[in-house]
Amino acid sequence: MKLLRHSLLLATILFMTHISFAQAQHEHVPASSIPTADLIQPADFAAALQSSAPKPLILQTGSHVLFAQAHIPGSEYAGPAGQSAGIDAIKARVASLPKSTAIVLYCGCCPWGRCPNIAPAYNLLHEQGFTNVKVLYLAENFGTDWVNKGYPTEKGR
Repeated sequence: MKLLRHSLLLATILFMTHISFAQAQHEHVPASSIPTADLIQPADFAAALQSSAPKPLILQTGSHVLFAQAHIPGSEYAGPAGQSAGIDAIKARVASLPKSTAIVLYCGCCPWGRCPNIAPAYNLLHEQGFTNVKVLYLAENFGTDWVNKGYPTEKGR
């Protein structure tokens, strides 16, 4: 009887884990859902950063390890937007900003189609009413599409 109870408990735990995993997979919003008009290419953004035009708020929405290794000068670490802590950090950072604030998001943790962070960050800002949000299009990752191209970076923080 004891073995039967343990077996049922184990089966229930495995089933619930499977359901939670399946739900999490369904919640992934692909980066491809971001409208092309809201994407900015790395070369264009690097050139814009070199100009005397006012700089947007630049938020990195990926891992802190990657941010510490190299990030766009002047960017802020916002946390992985694929997790609730990252979403909360972004909400807190933009809470007092005018809805017309120019914001550029980037992640670059992995290839564009698999990024778990960029679309949730983009969608959050639009849900919050921000109207001037762009996303840096990093097809492969930050290293390949930004660092290796010689675009400006800084380390630390």
